[in-house]
Amino acid sequence: MTRPWEIAPATGPRSVRADRFAALVPVIETERLRLRAPRIGDFPVFARFLCDDDLPEVTDDDREAAWLDFCQLLASWPLRGIGPWTVEDREGRVVGGVAVNHEYGDPEVELGWVVAKGAEGRGIATEAARAARAWLFATQGFSSLVSYIDPDNTASVAVAERLGASRDPVAEAAIGHDCLVYRHLPETAR
Repeated sequence: MTRPWEIAPATGPRSVRADRFAALVPVIETERLRLRAPRIGDFPVFARFLCDDDLPEVTDDDREAAWLDFCQLLASWPLRGIGPWTVEDREGRVVGGVAVNHEYGDPEVELGWVVAKGAEGRGIATEAARAARAWLFATQGFSSLVSYIDPDNTASVAVAERLGASRDPVAEAAIGHDCLVYRHLPETAR
């Protein structure tokens, strides 16, 4: 069920303002993918990423937490000049997301990725994250990025390793919780 706050303005001045904002987010294209500004209509897919698929029912609290995360990520663009992209395939289907964010409490800027259900195993996360990382190193002056990964998330560990990122045990010790930290450097972005 779509809630009223999840519906984008269809026409009028609010719609024009939303489109102008989205136009400020860089579009990155790869051979198979297009990274673009998230739209409010992407929220249901984003909510699926954040809510546990094993739950018999997604609660209002789960959905609210996903909404707050979605809004926080989007706010990163005007506040920091970095943020999330929605990842589409060449047919315009949403197949995932890539985010560059400095979350509250994290010591460093993070590069993260997620793939939509049914799009796993096709190299989407690797291709999208590689393109976002290359843009960040080439245009935003970053000398390092990290990916914080749950130790049980073997798929994300594999993506980080395919990207050429290396485990950083010093950063892992500093983070203060059970988390793998993979470091991305400009020389690995080629």
